[in-house]
Amino acid sequence: MWTPPVVSVEEWDAAREVLLRKEKEHTRAKDALAAERRRLPWVRVGKEYAFEGPRGRVGLPDLFEGRRQLIVYRHFFEPGVADWPAGGCSGCALFTDNLGHLAHLNARDVTFVLVSAAPQADIARYRAWMGWAGVPWYTTLDDFSADFGVEEYFGLNVFIREGDAVHRTYFTNGRAAEQIGTVWSLLDLTPLGRQEEWEDSPAGYPQEPPYRWWRRHDEYGTAEDAG
Repeated sequence: MWTPPVVSVEEWDAAREVLLRKEKEHTRAKDALAAERRRLPWVRVGKEYAFEGPRGRVGLPDLFEGRRQLIVYRHFFEPGVADWPAGGCSGCALFTDNLGHLAHLNARDVTFVLVSAAPQADIARYRAWMGWAGVPWYTTLDDFSADFGVEEYFGLNVFIREGDAVHRTYFTNGRAAEQIGTVWSLLDLTPLGRQEEWEDSPAGYPQEPPYRWWRRHDEYGTAEDAG
């Protein structure tokens, strides 16, 4: 196996500085992409969709759980996939394992849910086995996955509510999912972004200084937030 050369500390520092400049350029390019993403046009969802959840049948607006933004990840778990009924798509499982705590997304007015064609009984069993109890997971009952680009495999759709209207704002799938899972990466996909002052966002978007909203995941909604 090929290995890099072994060098002095000074040579290593110089090489790392070269790489660091490229890494910072990459970070700034990602920020610029996120800013462009926030300016994508929206498309209104004019069709009603039905889902089955732990508490019964619901519609797409219900998935928001009262928040303004919604991220829907289509988890490929259904009859005929992988080792069904024991499990589903291994890539979807890896993605779900890498999710950050959803309370941080909720604090930015974002709800994250999984949807699959699998019945709720199978979802409950699989979720308990994998330790995903904190992730809302619904059964699709109609053409939702087909209409939003994920009839097969996996994909991630983002929506926003404006009054009674629901709009689709973003979609991605394939290897793009490898870069998604942290709170920050998911917020960068939403139409309102991280809502921090350093972001390049359209005028009027909610923003505040960075770090101010950060909490431990069980501390949101405390007296500090109220103040």
